Amino acid sequence: MTINTKVEEAGFAPASRISTIGVSQILKIGARAQAMKRDGKPVIILGAGEPDFDTPDHVKQAACEAIQSGKTKYTALDGTPELKQAIRDKFLRENGVSYELDEITVATGAKQILFNAMMATLNPGDEVIIPTPYWTSYSDIVEIAEGKPVLIACDAAAGFRLKAEQLEAAITPKTRWVMLNSPSNPSGAAYSADDYRPLLDVLLKHPHVWLLVDDMYEHIVYDGFKFVTPAALEPALKSRTLTVNGVSKAYAMTGWRIGYAGGPRDLIKAMAVVQSQATSCPSSISQAASVAALNGPQDFLEERTASFQHRRDLVVSALNAIEGLDCRTPEGAFYTFSGCSGMLGKTTPASKRIETDTDFCAYLLDDAHVAVVPGSAFGLSPFFRISYATSEAELREALQRIAKACAALN
Repeated sequence: MTINTKVEEAGFAPASRISTIGVSQILKIGARAQAMKRDGKPVIILGAGEPDFDTPDHVKQAACEAIQSGKTKYTALDGTPELKQAIRDKFLRENGVSYELDEITVATGAKQILFNAMMATLNPGDEVIIPTPYWTSYSDIVEIAEGKPVLIACDAAAGFRLKAEQLEAAITPKTRWVMLNSPSNPSGAAYSADDYRPLLDVLLKHPHVWLLVDDMYEHIVYDGFKFVTPAALEPALKSRTLTVNGVSKAYAMTGWRIGYAGGPRDLIKAMAVVQSQATSCPSSISQAASVAALNGPQDFLEERTASFQHRRDLVVSALNAIEGLDCRTPEGAFYTFSGCSGMLGKTTPASKRIETDTDFCAYLLDDAHVAVVPGSAFGLSPFFRISYATSEAELREALQRIAKACAALN
């Protein structure tokens, strides 16, 4: 008698924790736009979330010197003492918040900081309150960590900002974190001290809820807006606040991949456990460059912000001149988040009906050769995001194309 011992080969099956998560829509749109450019189409991409300025020369020089002096080995797990000291000085100098060195962590980008924090703290079913529109990675990181994102829509009438009554209504015994981002990607909206105050008063009443604030765009604010971070505004919450930042946006160091945070010692220690089994230390060269960025001259920041503000004004004005679009003036960052409800229900010259902001953005890419990102990617429709971190000439051409494409809709 012959016994069949053949085992059927199983096909690939993704882990359930990522079964509902895909690659960022922003990256997909960018990849398609780049493919169109390679095919010879004159595509203008307004989707990139990075400054068009170069990394400052003194920062690049510090990296070169680190290489030449042999600083090319592993460093301490979550940041060199030199970089942690520079971060400590920065928090005290610019934000009025004091952290000890063991209350500071450094990772390979702010995204890893967020990932470490959620993996270190969330149990299955724990809830994380996230106002929308939001940076797309927030909810996906929470889901990978087996938490539950609780999305709260914050519309243009509210300045795309969370209100105290919304926060109060969303908090449950399972709430572990609230995530706030100011200035915001994608809306450019920022929280003043007066905007933060009612939210912090709610959190004071719920001691089981922790606060994660993403301050990545703090240096890119306009019209005299005064940036403030919650740990400075309400010291009683500092013991359950993680203040996240990095060098990517202010210093045009997106590719250097350095993010950092200050927070309670026990949280920082738990985050280090996660990092130790993921990437270990960040790049030694990038850390040396970041020390120079934080400790070096800061005067160029004002000049670059002025350039962004000029471009912001150009984009907001041009979008609001297009019938059917409604663009709020952002307080910071380098994005506009424009309403496009007036375009829904119209048909394209090819007789395709525009039902959603995704349809509208696809139309702009296909017909106008302008790549923008739909609000649905950020949890709020019908809107679309433009990054104006590109040349004024490209912006003017893109805005003319958008206006022409909108006028061609029936």
